[in-house]
Amino acid sequence: MPSMVLFAQAPAPGVGWLSSKLLGVTLSSAEWVLWLLVTLSVLSIAIMLERALYFARHRLQDSETLALRLARGEFDAVRESVTGRRGMEAAVILEGLASSPQGPDTVEQVIASTMARERPQYERFLSFLGTLGNNAPFIGLFGTVLGIIKAFHDLGSMNAKGAAIQETVMAGISEALVATAVGLAVAIPAVVAFNFFNRQLKTLTSRTNALGHALVGSLRSEGR
Repeated sequence: MPSMVLFAQAPAPGVGWLSSKLLGVTLSSAEWVLWLLVTLSVLSIAIMLERALYFARHRLQDSETLALRLARGEFDAVRESVTGRRGMEAAVILEGLASSPQGPDTVEQVIASTMARERPQYERFLSFLGTLGNNAPFIGLFGTVLGIIKAFHDLGSMNAKGAAIQETVMAGISEALVATAVGLAVAIPAVVAFNFFNRQLKTLTSRTNALGHALVGSLRSEGR
C-alpha cells in the first residue's frame, strides 16, 4: 500500500516527469557502489597474486648464460638444462633446437610462431587490471554523486535551521566522498600492477628474442 501511494504522488513543482523518476532512482542508497568496489578490489588482488606466481614460475633465471651457450653452439647441453622447464624462453629454445636440422630460416619462423603462441598466456587478465585502474575512480565518483544527491534531498525534506543544516549537509557529503576515496584506493594498485606486469612481459620478450637470435646466429655461423 505505501508503494502504491508513492507512485501515485505527483512530481515536485518545477520538476519534469522524467527528472522525477530518475531522482527516485538516484535516491536509493549508494552503498552498493562500495560493495562493487570492494568486490573488484578482491578480484584485482587475486589476479595480481596469480600473475606474480605465473611470471615467477614461467621464466628462466639463467637466460643470459643460456644465450651465451647457444651462441657457442652447445646445443645438447642447453637442451638438457631446459628440458621440463616452462615458459616462453624454454619453449623457444626447445622448439628452435628441434627444428634446427631444417635450417636457420625455419628456426626463425618457429621462434616467431612460438612467441606468438606463448605471449597471450602472460597477458591473461592484464586487461582487467588496466580497465579497473582506468574506471574505478569513475565508479567511486558515481557513488559520491549519488550520496550528494541524497544528502541534499534529505536536507530539503527536513525542517532544519542554522547549524543543523550545516551539520546535515557536511555529514552527507563526507559520507558520500568515501566512495571516491575507495575508488582511488582500488584504482591505484591496479594501475601499478598493470604497468609492472607489462614491464615484466617486455623484459621477458627481450630475453626470449636474445635467445632466439643467439640460436639462429650460431646455426648460420655453422653453415646449416
